[in-house]
Amino acid sequence: MFDTNSVIGVIGAGTMGAGIAQVAAQAGHPVLLFDAAEGAAARGRDGVAKGLQKLVERGKMTAEAVEALVARITPIASLEEMAPAALVIEAIVERLDVKQSVFGKLEEICSESTVLATNTSSISVTAIGSTLKRPQNLVGMHFFNPAPIMKLVEVISGLDTRQDVADAIYSLSASWGKKPVHAKSTPGFIVNRVARPFYAEGFRISQEGGADNATIDAVIREAGGFRMGPFELTDLIGHDVNYAVTSSVFAAYYNDQRFLPSLIQLELVNAGHFGRKSGKGFYDYREGAVKPQPQTAEAAEKPASVTIEGELGVAEPLVAQFEAAGIEVIRTEGDGRIRVGDATLVLTNGQFSTVRAAETGYRNLIQFDLALDYAASTRIALAPADQADADAVRQATGLFQAAGKAVSVIDDIPGMIVMRTLAMLANEGFDAVNQQVCNEEAVDIAMQGGVNYPRGPISWATEVGLGRILNVLRNIGASYGEDRYRPSPLLLRKVAGGRKA
Repeated sequence: MFDTNSVIGVIGAGTMGAGIAQVAAQAGHPVLLFDAAEGAAARGRDGVAKGLQKLVERGKMTAEAVEALVARITPIASLEEMAPAALVIEAIVERLDVKQSVFGKLEEICSESTVLATNTSSISVTAIGSTLKRPQNLVGMHFFNPAPIMKLVEVISGLDTRQDVADAIYSLSASWGKKPVHAKSTPGFIVNRVARPFYAEGFRISQEGGADNATIDAVIREAGGFRMGPFELTDLIGHDVNYAVTSSVFAAYYNDQRFLPSLIQLELVNAGHFGRKSGKGFYDYREGAVKPQPQTAEAAEKPASVTIEGELGVAEPLVAQFEAAGIEVIRTEGDGRIRVGDATLVLTNGQFSTVRAAETGYRNLIQFDLALDYAASTRIALAPADQADADAVRQATGLFQAAGKAVSVIDDIPGMIVMRTLAMLANEGFDAVNQQVCNEEAVDIAMQGGVNYPRGPISWATEVGLGRILNVLRNIGASYGEDRYRPSPLLLRKVAGGRKA
């Protein structure tokens, strides 16, 4: 349907629109760039040129290549000049009535075969198309900011979108070097739906005193492998924006508790503390402010020996680290426990450590958190049971410090930090698949390509063990007695069907 001779129209010359124009021009297309604000289209093209000049200075592009790319972008002064476009991508204000009006005008201007694409991140593609004469030609083409760098494009089909139109946009996106995924038009699509627990669980852990914000962020980064933790990330996004998205998804899903907005984030919004752009959010970015550091345990003595009872599953790489530290490792039969001194260490199962200790009879029980890669992680979180004594905590701390890890001892909270976050992300991913929004592969591609997750949540959860993930969710749910942690029906089926890593 499209080739490099196809004219691509872009409406909106802000950061996103100009970025999309750059992507299309870089792929060799002639691009028409329009913005309702006088002179904005020309400024958008000039901004592209200025940004690319930095690549020339770093030797990433030649001056000739930049000149040719920019020459393919033509600012236009009216919508009527969009007539030659084979595809028009809208990247304007997130208002349903405005988008409907623009696309209605384009239907009168462009040919009947012109594909109309919306870059909306939150508005129903079906709703946008409901006032059009040819809603079958409308599709969502959701880029992520900055468009020239971020790989993901969510290709969103409304109720009336023709499959061949969605397929053509998918193929075009791939030809532009993107990683496209198909999805149905549902609230949040894939990324903005599946990502909600990343913020929500961190906020709740903080709200309940499980750990302070800096420690949660550090554990998510240094153990979970994410580029940023939930507090520093929402400070970057802006709390007005992030809270509004969460609230819209919550309302769109008829107040499903899985998408419940956070009261602590609402307080920031009410105070005008939007994050970096306002100078203050969860952290203070004003001149002279000192960012708080994560809670890190003081140095403790290295143990002479450690006993590993049974296999540790995903935590098995710890054994080699203990051995490399010169600790004698004794292996015995068991259910996957680590014994060091008086301490009994187990990977969190979603229960309170205190409850698990009472049930198992191990008074000095200490749960440790999940890590993306135990061999490479530089931090670990420990949650001692209330019954555990200080010596046992020091012994456990010394063991993990000997393995090269900073240790954050957090309060006893169900699921801890990384495990709880992954379980909820994977559960939401499975539920999106269960509700026919997309397939499993699309969930993983979307979360890695759209928000830079270190692993796709479904593939990561499968490696950890879906039975373990299901058990964690059930135990967290039992601890709170809330529907928020209900397992997805698809996760239940996968576990019952014996799906393996």
